[in-house]
Amino acid sequence: MEHKHTLIWEDCLRIFRDNLGDSAHYRTWFAPIKPVKLEDHTLTIQVPSPFFCEWLEEHYVDLLRSTIRRVLGPEGRLEYSVVMDTTNPYTVTAQSGYKQETRNQPTAMPVPPKDHLPDPFIIPGLKKIKINSQLNENYSFDNFIEGDCNRLARSAGYAIAENPGKTAFNPLFLHSPIGLGKTHLMNAIGLQTKMNHPDLTVLYVSAELFTQQFIDACRNNTTNDFTHFYQLIDVLLIDDIHKLAKKDKTQDAFFQIFNHLHQSGKQLVISSDKPPVELLGIEQRLLSRFKWGLAADLQVPDVETRIAILKKKIHANGVEMPQDVIEYIAYSISTNVREMEGVLNSLLAQSILNKKTITMELARKMIDQIVHNSVKEISIDYIQKVICDHFELPVEKIHSNTRRREIVIARQLAMFFAKKHTKASLASIGTQCGKRDHATVLHACKTINNLIETDKSFKSMVDELDKKIKS
Repeated sequence: MEHKHTLIWEDCLRIFRDNLGDSAHYRTWFAPIKPVKLEDHTLTIQVPSPFFCEWLEEHYVDLLRSTIRRVLGPEGRLEYSVVMDTTNPYTVTAQSGYKQETRNQPTAMPVPPKDHLPDPFIIPGLKKIKINSQLNENYSFDNFIEGDCNRLARSAGYAIAENPGKTAFNPLFLHSPIGLGKTHLMNAIGLQTKMNHPDLTVLYVSAELFTQQFIDACRNNTTNDFTHFYQLIDVLLIDDIHKLAKKDKTQDAFFQIFNHLHQSGKQLVISSDKPPVELLGIEQRLLSRFKWGLAADLQVPDVETRIAILKKKIHANGVEMPQDVIEYIAYSISTNVREMEGVLNSLLAQSILNKKTITMELARKMIDQIVHNSVKEISIDYIQKVICDHFELPVEKIHSNTRRREIVIARQLAMFFAKKHTKASLASIGTQCGKRDHATVLHACKTINNLIETDKSFKSMVDELDKKIKS
């Protein structure tokens, strides 16, 4: 038994043939269409590409509208759905609820006149195309922890989601080393934009996928369709733009897309592992455009922010974890949030799946396995934590101006071990130990060395602290 939507579409096809005959126009533009579903007087049809449906709307809108209303009644509506193409991924899965299909080769489509690239539009009786935005629902603003390290970038991203394309932050250029939250923030911007503006077309894509799509388009002689599709996006979020380095033709394609979107008041959000001024292999005309809006960096989060990130994730999983274990993870992994979350995920898995109690010993084991496969990376934060635990002092005391002997010794030890175990400069060590200068750090190291040489009990304490820091 045939589905109702199939019978309805066959009635439509008979009307189209009556009007067009068995001509090339009918075979090109109507025969390839497949009916998908019928819900609430809305017939969803599957078309090969975004350009296909735009051609239909431009040249056959009156015929489509009159036919749909004749077959379905005055409330009849037509909705397009774009087929997923595994070899040409810029034709994206439609969010229409049907079982997605795949095709090995894209349908060759006529190229629109160069002086006319129609924008997406909604006309009576027709609905706008839906595409999969490729966003990760887990990367929302709700679980993005704000701190001094990312406050500017987060605030700009939230403002964009409120008014995409209408703020001074266009483009928003996010930059930081890996693992500090760029991808999370980009997805959060996209998700919040969709929530605030459900009528806008939002797309998140990596620079690697963009490049592969362009290569496929060149191979299949569909570069016009490729460019045209991206020019239809309202909010384009492109991740890891530095991976376009030395890919001149791909950069040319992105340059055209960037110009069209920016001039049309559409929003662009771009990320990179370096700021624009440090990007190598990227054309100067693109670099200058990256500077038009706001370049915001995401810095290494401080220990309080790292602890907050861990607690948020633990709470979301409904698992309890000792405070000392949380702090140990936060102090042990300071430069990469992704690694820190990886350790936490492993601990949660051990707790939930293997029913193991989360202990400090288990945490150390996970950190050694996942992060510190060779030489352990030691942070100044972690050094301060070990020393303050030994003296039973809050870390804030090291940063204070008090001259109590016990606190002064703790501060000098922190400077001594920071110089020994990290690559930080003397000035950087001083800044992180209560905003002291490099001369104070040198004096502290000299003082600790003198005490080690003259006081055996002090030397024993230093050796014990050294083992704890390296463990």
